[in-house]
Amino acid sequence: MLESFANGIDKFSTKTGEITSLLVFPLLFVVIYEVFMRYALNAPTIWGFEMTAFLYGMHYMFGLAYTDVQKGHVRVDIFTSRLTPKSQAIVNIITLLVMFIPVFICLVIWTSTFAYSSAVEVERNSTSWAPVIFPYKIIMALTLFFTLLQGLSNLAREILTLIRVTKNEEV
Repeated sequence: MLESFANGIDKFSTKTGEITSLLVFPLLFVVIYEVFMRYALNAPTIWGFEMTAFLYGMHYMFGLAYTDVQKGHVRVDIFTSRLTPKSQAIVNIITLLVMFIPVFICLVIWTSTFAYSSAVEVERNSTSWAPVIFPYKIIMALTLFFTLLQGLSNLAREILTLIRVTKNEEV
């Protein structure tokens, strides 16, 4: 059951990351368009810089869970690399339970609260373009929730590792 839970979340994180990696193409288009308008025609847009920030931010946020499932985040494992697999699993479980999961639960709650109030107020950015920004806040809350799910998948995998290693020690 734990393994199918973890596999499902891993597949979701991978597929979501693969699909949203395509955000690089509209980002590239906006950057090229803005550079052309600014330097070739001396007519910069009022929306180019902001749209670039929004697209890059979404690209980055959707990449959090994907990078985690691919084991791409920086890890400082100079202490744990010398431990036994059982001890590594225990340290990882404690770290996930004490640090990762509580922090991401708080982040999900806080960003969801901000996204909700932003949507209710139909919040706009305080720039000359003044786009609505609640969709980006909703996406931020959603991607942090996806990352929390990936952390739960990692926790399930570490528990399975601990169970497997402990069973092997008994044999």
